[in-house]
Amino acid sequence: MARVTVEDCIDKVENRFDLVLLASHRARMVSSGAQITIDRDNDKNPVVALREIAEKTVAPDDLKEDLIHSLQKYVEVDEPEPEVPLVGAAGAGVDADDTDVATEHMSEEELLKGLEGLAPPEVQPEEEE
Repeated sequence: MARVTVEDCIDKVENRFDLVLLASHRARMVSSGAQITIDRDNDKNPVVALREIAEKTVAPDDLKEDLIHSLQKYVEVDEPEPEVPLVGAAGAGVDADDTDVATEHMSEEELLKGLEGLAPPEVQPEEEE
């Protein structure tokens, strides 16, 4: 394959815009020192990237994920949130303007027993007009 055209790669990446994005990202990766998966044959990095996509030596899905990851500015990490002390809790400073709040701690069992003890509201008979 002397030259690679878009038609050689379009069956691997259907959208031409996506193909350009992926090939340019792969060419930048090669420029920054990534290992190429085919023989260079005196080709420049964009042609090498297109040939890699055409010969399926790099997966377009992997390139897409790597491109998205490289463009992200904020990456979410699922970490537990730190516990924040409650206002008015023991050891927390309370201003004179704050009112003291008394909280009761109830276990789940106590809550369930309390809910079971509640009676449903009585149905009021409708008055005839």
